[in-house]
Amino acid sequence: MEFIDSIIEHLDKINQLLKSTHFDFILGIIINICLIIILFKIVEIFSSKLKEHVLAKDSKNQLIQFLPILDRILKFLIVFFIVASFLQSFGYSVTSLITGFGITGLAVGFAANATIANIFGTLSIFSDKAYRIGDYVIVNGIEGYVEDVNLMSTKIRTLDNFLYLVPNSSASNSNICNISAAKKRRINEVFTLTYDTPDDKLERAIHILEEILQEDNDIHNDYLVFADTLADSSINIRCIAYAKTGSYNEYKKIESRLLLEAVKRFRAEGLNFAFPSTSVYIEKTGA
Repeated sequence: MEFIDSIIEHLDKINQLLKSTHFDFILGIIINICLIIILFKIVEIFSSKLKEHVLAKDSKNQLIQFLPILDRILKFLIVFFIVASFLQSFGYSVTSLITGFGITGLAVGFAANATIANIFGTLSIFSDKAYRIGDYVIVNGIEGYVEDVNLMSTKIRTLDNFLYLVPNSSASNSNICNISAAKKRRINEVFTLTYDTPDDKLERAIHILEEILQEDNDIHNDYLVFADTLADSSINIRCIAYAKTGSYNEYKKIESRLLLEAVKRFRAEGLNFAFPSTSVYIEKTGA
């Protein structure tokens, strides 16, 4: 009997010890930590699958840069709501906590207004696929190659090798011209021939240009060659064609190749290019 009384006494002491240490509170903390870890793993798996899906569709999609931010936001919300629910279940007031977060968020929002505007500007640029790294663009009056696009700004390197940092909030609200996005580039050249060029040679000049364009695989078939104007010191033949590229460098290479081939064939045919000149006529008068 004394043994049983001793066991009961020990059990009472253990129960008092558990109550004094708030065992249910500690157990709740452990359960919520486990729940947070599980939900974090789910978020990470979701983020990984989303990244694979985006990259599978477009390996250069810059929305990938937003996935880490989305990951952090989801984890923050998980922690916030689990902690708030846990405290509420033990009689703590969560209203003041939420109010505090609201006031703090409002203050941070006003302080980081420009930062938030730039982040939304970045999201707008990425979602619209306005430009990518390596594109040749005109943004907010600045022309050059896009070197980098981050959450705050776009770095543009001009042809003079100057580096401009354009805030993404400004870039998204301005007119953006993505020259690299062009599916074809227009070639518009004028070939000037002297006025003493025979009629058959003028027609031959047109045929030569048409042959050059037809033979070039980098030129679309919708080209046009015609006698354009009778200028002050030349007969002008205009050539309008479209190169099969959006790259400025490739476009200039194609254009240069066509011009050199035209000069070579014109010279072989004895076609002389005109240059600005003035003829002076002196009238003879009787003595």
